[in-house]
Amino acid sequence: MGSPWAHADDYSSITTLLKQKKADQALVAVNKRIDATPRDPQLLFLRGVAQSDLGKAGDAIETFTQLTQLYPELPEPYNNLAVLYAKQNELEKARRALEMAVRGNPNYAVAHENLGDIYARLAAESYDKAQRLDPRIAVTTAPKLKQLRQMFNGGANPAPSLAAPATALPTSPSASKPAN
Repeated sequence: MGSPWAHADDYSSITTLLKQKKADQALVAVNKRIDATPRDPQLLFLRGVAQSDLGKAGDAIETFTQLTQLYPELPEPYNNLAVLYAKQNELEKARRALEMAVRGNPNYAVAHENLGDIYARLAAESYDKAQRLDPRIAVTTAPKLKQLRQMFNGGANPAPSLAAPATALPTSPSASKPAN
């Protein structure tokens, strides 16, 4: 009986295509292999990465969401969802996804870094709103907002980019069982 997961060389060849910036070819390769192993977490993850690299944010969000439903213990899909949400300025969704990532793996440093960036962006939005609601409050909020802006991009709008999304799952596919 065959394995429910693809072979390591399948993952390796697809990952190589992604590293070579050949996301279109990687997506074709993933889709061919995923028909035989539709719940393979690594293939699903690589599909999401390829979709994201191709600018297909909606498809990537759908794929990573599917992964979080099948394998809620994996933090990487949550992290990548957060990166996609942040690019769409959906900061609350990004925050929730990152909180799930660090809940699943409290030692996932990239997710903690990204969560800090999201909190900083949310803080900047709050300071901006406070100033719009009551300009007198700018005395206390302006220095904070200035620091946030300088921290992220030298004075422009505080829109930090998050750390790079994960490009592979560190766990072996056989270690993950789909959630029921």
